[in-house]
Amino acid sequence: MKDGKTLVLGIETSCDETAAAVVADGREIISNVIASQIDVHRVFGGVVPEIASRHHLIAVNEIAAEAMGEISPAEIDAVAVTEGPGLVGAVLIGIATAKSYAYAWGKPLVGVHHIRGHICAALLETKELEPPFLSLVVSGGHTSIVDVAGIGEMTVIGSTRDDAAGEAYDKVAHVLGLGYPGGPLVDELARSGDPDAIAFKRVMLEAGSLDFSFSGIKTGVMNFMNTERQAGREPNAADVAAGFQQSVIDVLTAKTMMALERTGRKNLTVCGGVAANSALRARMKKACEEKGIGLYIPSPILCTDNAAMIASAGYFAFEAGERADLYLDAHAALELD
Repeated sequence: MKDGKTLVLGIETSCDETAAAVVADGREIISNVIASQIDVHRVFGGVVPEIASRHHLIAVNEIAAEAMGEISPAEIDAVAVTEGPGLVGAVLIGIATAKSYAYAWGKPLVGVHHIRGHICAALLETKELEPPFLSLVVSGGHTSIVDVAGIGEMTVIGSTRDDAAGEAYDKVAHVLGLGYPGGPLVDELARSGDPDAIAFKRVMLEAGSLDFSFSGIKTGVMNFMNTERQAGREPNAADVAAGFQQSVIDVLTAKTMMALERTGRKNLTVCGGVAANSALRARMKKACEEKGIGLYIPSPILCTDNAAMIASAGYFAFEAGERADLYLDAHAALELD
């Protein structure tokens, strides 16, 4: 099975996906198993941390066994696990599991930053992609622009000051009565709407800033809907979704293009759950083609939380000599740099 390759078992439990994967040499997915809790949390309209932790505890060993398949523990070279950021109780389940495997098998343990994992997702499908490059990380909990000089040398040059883009999507979906998870539902509804029918504010912050702020866009949608409903009118939900989505994507694209020009990077990756958004993918493709920028966006399954990305990042950390001990702890707000 190994053929001289370095195999890393990755474990990811930072939010509501219980995931395990085996990756060879940081680039080749041997297995990638994900157990989603969407149906569990849908009734609550969002993730309930205590319930997420409980389901991780029930599922994690079974998911890891499925990921291992016919691979024996002796063939695994290291165990990698998300140490943060994320829901602290959920992260602790993954860490405890990874510690147990590493200790029982006599293997090195590697802690992985969740965002570093997302950035490494593009490396799993594009073998020729190598640093340096720029990465736009856009998800339910994070919206950042990261300058990737090397896999172990990542610098955040722009981040959200309030809501992440995915969080704004979820809140707008709630106002529109679409349910959970909101991002895919807003994206789907927006396809049948007119993005120019309703204009929502684009928040660019001070001149030259690479930071984001999506609280104002979210509030603008909520105020618009409240005003219309109080006047006895029910706005066209598809137009609202399309207008909101275009405003978010305008900001994401403008800031990312500004960052590319400022850093001089010639390649861009877009990662995180919102990177699966069809309109964002199309807009980034057009913008990068116009500027001669190489664009790399993982398949949707690798945009959402998964363990293959953690195993990939873990491999590069392992090769760089990074090791964690059995005192490894969860960090809900772990900084990337």
